[in-house]
This record gives sequence, C-alpha cells and structure tokens, in this order.
Amino acid sequence: MLIAKFSLSPDLTLFFNVSPGWIPPFKPEFLKLRSCQVGPKFPGWLRNQDQLSTVVLRNTKVSDTIPEWFWELGLSLDELDLGYNQISGRIPNSLKFRPQSIVLLHWNCFQGPLPLWSANVSELYLYNNSFFGPIPPDIGEKMPLLTDIDISSNSLTGAIPSSISNLTTLTSLVVSNNYLSGETPEIWDNLPFLLALDMSNNSLSGKIPSSIGSLSYLRFLMLSDNHLSGKIPTALQNCSNMDTVDFGNNELTGKIPEWFGERIPTLLILRLRSNFFHGDIPGELCNLSGLHILDLAENNRSGSIPPCVGNLKGMAMDLQSERYEGRCLWVATKGTGYFYTASVLYLVNSIDLSSNRLGGEVPELRNLSRLVTLNLSRNHLTGKIPESIGSLLRLESLDLSRNQLSGLIPPSMAASTFLAHLDLSYNNLTGEIPTSNQFQTFNDPSIYEGNPGLCAVPLPTKCSRDDGEVSRSPTGRKQETEGADRKEQMGLYISTALGFIVGFWGVCGTLVIKNSWRLAYFQFVNNMKERIIILVSVVLARLRGLINPRNKRTDLVLDFVT
Repeated sequence: MLIAKFSLSPDLTLFFNVSPGWIPPFKPEFLKLRSCQVGPKFPGWLRNQDQLSTVVLRNTKVSDTIPEWFWELGLSLDELDLGYNQISGRIPNSLKFRPQSIVLLHWNCFQGPLPLWSANVSELYLYNNSFFGPIPPDIGEKMPLLTDIDISSNSLTGAIPSSISNLTTLTSLVVSNNYLSGETPEIWDNLPFLLALDMSNNSLSGKIPSSIGSLSYLRFLMLSDNHLSGKIPTALQNCSNMDTVDFGNNELTGKIPEWFGERIPTLLILRLRSNFFHGDIPGELCNLSGLHILDLAENNRSGSIPPCVGNLKGMAMDLQSERYEGRCLWVATKGTGYFYTASVLYLVNSIDLSSNRLGGEVPELRNLSRLVTLNLSRNHLTGKIPESIGSLLRLESLDLSRNQLSGLIPPSMAASTFLAHLDLSYNNLTGEIPTSNQFQTFNDPSIYEGNPGLCAVPLPTKCSRDDGEVSRSPTGRKQETEGADRKEQMGLYISTALGFIVGFWGVCGTLVIKNSWRLAYFQFVNNMKERIIILVSVVLARLRGLINPRNKRTDLVLDFVT
C-alpha cells in the first residue's frame, strides 16, 4: 500500500504545477495537502484515485466546484477535509463514511440544504458556508453518533429539531449566526456530555429551557442576540462547571441571580447586557475569583456598585493557561465593539456597567491591575474620580461620561500610558485638564464637553495660573487682575507704615527718653563730623601736591590751618 502524505505548517507555501491530463502512477490511501496551492481548479489527477480513505485539501486555494466524477468514485472515507477554500456547489447525500469519521467543509461557498450522510459520521463542521433551509428534522435519527456539530454562520431557517435529543454522545452544538426561529425545545435532559451550547444570533423566542440545568458538564452557554424572555431559570445553578455565560441582547427580566457567584465558582465571563434586569448588582459576584469579563450594561440596574468589585482577582492576574475552545465573544470597548477569538479572549479584562441607573461613588479599583476596559457611563454616579485610577497601568479604555462626577481630573491618570480611549463628557468636573503623557493625545474637545468648570487645552476656556480657577470671559480676567493690583498696593502701604514706625521711633524714642544716650549720641555725631573733615582735607592736599610738587609742603600747611 502506497501512502502519499504532505503535511505542511500554515506558514509554508508549496505550488503543485502538474499538467491537467496527468494520471498518477500510484493509488494512495491517504492524501493530506495543507496550506499549499493546488487550485484554483479542483485537482483532476484525483480522477482515478478510488482507493482513498482520507482526503485533506485544506487551505489549498481551490475556488472551483467539485466535479461529478469525484462523487462517483465510490469512496468510503475516514476523513474529508476541504476547509478554508472557496469551493462552491452542492454536496450530495451519497457520500459514504467509515465509523467515527470526520467531515470538515468549513469556510467555503457550499450551497443548498444541509446534507444527511451515514450514521458513521461523528464530527461535522460546516460553518461559514451558504447552506440554507431548515436543519433536517431527522438529523438525530439519521446521524445518531454525532459528537460535535458546528453549522454556524450559514443561512439556516426554521426551528431546532427535537431529534437532536437522540444524539446522546453530543459534546458541542453550535448553530449560531443563522436565521433559526421558534422556541428552544426542552430536549437537553438526554445530552449529559454536552460541553458547549451556542445558539446565539438567531431569532429564537420563548424562555430559556430549564432542562439545560441538567447539563452538569456544560462549560459554554451562549444564547445572546435572540428574543428570549422571562427569568433566568434557577435550574442553571446546577451547571456548576460553566466558564462562559452569554445571555446578552435578549428580553430577559427579573434580578441577576445571586447563585452565579455562589454555585458557579469557575465562571470567567458573565455577559448579560441589553436586557431588562433590575435591582442591585449582587455582591456575591465578587466571589468569582476568575471572572475577567463582566458586562451588565444597558439594563435597569439600580443601587450602587458593590465596593468588592475592586477585589475581583481575575482582573489582577494573567490567565495564560485558559482556553476557550474556539469560542469568540463580542466585547464593547474603546467606544465601539470587537469580536475576540479564543486565542486572545483570555487576555481581555473588562467591566461594563454602562447605561443603567447606578448611583453612589466609583469604588476603589486600584487592585484591578490587569483591567483593560472600564465603562461606567450613563449612570447617576457622584463624587470624585478616584485618584487611584491612575494605578491601572493596563487600562486602554475608560468611559465615565454622562454621570454627575465632580472635582478635578486626577493627575495620576497620566500614568496610564496604554490609555487609548477616554470619555469624561457631561459631568461636573472642574479645574485644569492634565497635559502630560497620554493626555497630549486626547485633543478632541468632545472628550471633556459638558463640564463647564473644566479649562485648558483642548477646550477654548483658559485657566488662571494663580489659583487654577476658570477665566470665563475677558471682563472677568480684567476684574481679577484689578483685584490683584489693589491687594499689592495695600500691602505696600502697610509695610511702609510699619517700617516708618519701627525705624523712626525705635531710634528717636530712645534718645528722647534717656539723657545719657542722647549725650553719647551727639558726642558720637560730632566726633564723626571732625574725622570726616580732616580726612577730606588730607585727600584734597595730596591731590594738589600731585598737580604742583614744588608747593606741596606749603600748600599742605596752609590747607591744614585753614
């Protein structure tokens, strides 16, 4: 048996340049070509390869339809991998597979209804194609050995078939980014090994099924961007191994359950944004030592932010060992939102409590040393911006806009040199805007607008360098200058008067009072006068002698007598 195997790393490129009519003189059982250019045509030299059990043409730049002769080879396959190409056309149901076979047709342009193959297929990856129509209602009966299904990012419609309950060994079901509708069936009791359930971004309605609570091994539960309503079922607290819970962008109501922090200690991501949750933020969430993404934005939350949020350990350490097994998540940051894939998701540390009705002060957050995004905008927060916020050296996005915060912008914030997005607009902040480090890049006035008491660049309002108060107009600046001049003149008058009193009466007063001091003083003045006269006379005589040396002696005597 001859085996032809080419397994290349993704960063290598190998070009196959063979003539269209070439017929290989061998018939291998395994063919594996990865990250090498075989296309754009589907390889015609496979026409006589009827012994293949493994066909891998992954990322080979094929942008063709699969010819009919390939389907007519009658192959019985263990593995079919045509992923990461641009192959189009429809897939027939006539393909044959051996037990525990794997089918990977993701990231192509395949069309038509989802194919139904033999019961031997165990892993089915058809995501990012153009398949349309409903999920086959008998998929659980025709393919009962499926362990992994990913048919996301297609154009599938209809309801989730109840026959999926027959897939008793299923570990992952991903049907996100389609057009599925209807209520989610109560079928989850029969899927005890399910680890990942992703039904996000569809049009599903109704309540979250309570039977999901029977999935004791469940790690990823993603139901976001649907029309789900009602309360979060209490049965979910039995899913005590969950890493990710994403119910964002639905119509869920009630309070956020306290048992998230009491019964699911492994939780890393909690995303409940854009629902109708009300009440306080439960302090029990602070028990989640690994939580590093907390998104409760756009709800009706009230009360204050629990102070213990500043002690979330997951935002103070690097989670380098965590993996999300292909999951991706949309995270609001830097004034917009980004999808983060599993390769970088564990690096994202985010708190988003924006667009609620939260009051009180911003809690102390100095311990969240790995925090990347903090969004507390559109609430009713009061008090000052904590000085310690400057210790968040990894912070890249900070939004405190549309609150009632007051006081100065802490100069310590300039230490956050990674800060790329800042919004402090529409508060009651006062004083001078810092100008060092990152603040030099925040030259958009809208960052600070709506704060009448702020001054300095980039706002048009200038600051007074004497006391930091805002100079609101030219008239105001003139009045402040005139007031300062009057103060200086008054100080000069007072110091002059005090100097005169101390100097004059300190000397003259003693002479008037004590007779002996007065006599000694006038005697001293008289002696000094005589000494000065003699000294001046001698100097003048010497000068005359220099001019007329012959009469030097006589002039000196006459001058002295005089």
